[in-house]
Amino acid sequence: MIWLAVILVLPYSILLFRIYRGSRKIKQFRPADQSRQFISVIIACRNEEDNLPLILSDLASQNYPEDLFEVIVVDDCSSDNTAETALLFKAQVPNLRVIENSGTGKKAAIREGVNAAKGSLILTTDADCRIGPLWLSTISSFSSETGAGLMIGPVKMKSTGSFASDFAMIEFLALQGITKGTAEIGDPSMCNGANLAFRKMLYLENEGELHPEIPSGDDIFLLHAAKRKKTAAIRWIESPDAVAETRTPDTLIKVFNQRKRWLSKASVYKDKISIQLGIVTFVTILLQAMLTVSLAFDPACIYIYLAVLFLKSVPDFLLIYNTAESYNIRRALRWFIPSQLIYPFYVLIVAAGAFAGSYKKD
Repeated sequence: MIWLAVILVLPYSILLFRIYRGSRKIKQFRPADQSRQFISVIIACRNEEDNLPLILSDLASQNYPEDLFEVIVVDDCSSDNTAETALLFKAQVPNLRVIENSGTGKKAAIREGVNAAKGSLILTTDADCRIGPLWLSTISSFSSETGAGLMIGPVKMKSTGSFASDFAMIEFLALQGITKGTAEIGDPSMCNGANLAFRKMLYLENEGELHPEIPSGDDIFLLHAAKRKKTAAIRWIESPDAVAETRTPDTLIKVFNQRKRWLSKASVYKDKISIQLGIVTFVTILLQAMLTVSLAFDPACIYIYLAVLFLKSVPDFLLIYNTAESYNIRRALRWFIPSQLIYPFYVLIVAAGAFAGSYKKD
């Protein structure tokens, strides 16, 4: 029985080790020179009057010529003063425009912003993110030096210190590790619209494949479409100056809702490595959950359970630790072991909710 369990978990361990090795090979980007190209920054938002002043202040403080970038705030049917709040920054960000989303939802808002953009290089971020003063210049230089058509920027989560927040951070660190690891091995599987850069032409060539019927996935469907066509290089940007920081959800309910929204799009994935990751992860966590329950009836299952836990936890820890170290947030790892024990049940609940459609839409 123990050998059957090992055989079932080995594909997960091997794939995660491969991704971990890829993430370890990434070199930090240091600009050779300062690129100067016109950039369009798009912020699609709904009811973000409290968060917008922070990200707009960050954009006003960029070490990049103010005549070489524009900021497009797309108001997605807000019921608060989102648009009015954004317009207050017109003096600080001269090339600031606020436009209304003619459709509904973030995907439609991003499309609205891209169509209105003057720049050939587009950056997207979220209203609740924070960025450093070298964000624009770093991504611009990376774009010029690599010639990449789609660039995946690092996203760092800031924890409130609660268990729910740290748990969300640990999971997100794993996702970030997979994001940069798969990008480095030439088979990118994930990205995050909170920090994404792409050529406007690339978006226009692929906008028909973004699945408008699904609320989430404006970022990852673009990645998968561009990857299938192989017309542009896709790269991860490894630089502390290219990081966008956001907050973790502060309650378990918010964590569940966010993850269910993310997972809801997985049923239409066509990307090979994304499907492989989904299958090996589901098999592994299902086996761990079944063995956990079995322990209550047959304590002799402990050896099989420990073997499975070991084969899953070692690559998980290496991947998460590597990402936490690069972000200098190793403190969250104090919850790694408790998270490993409850993670299978958490994933099963999230999956059930996502495929039942019981998540809160954007």
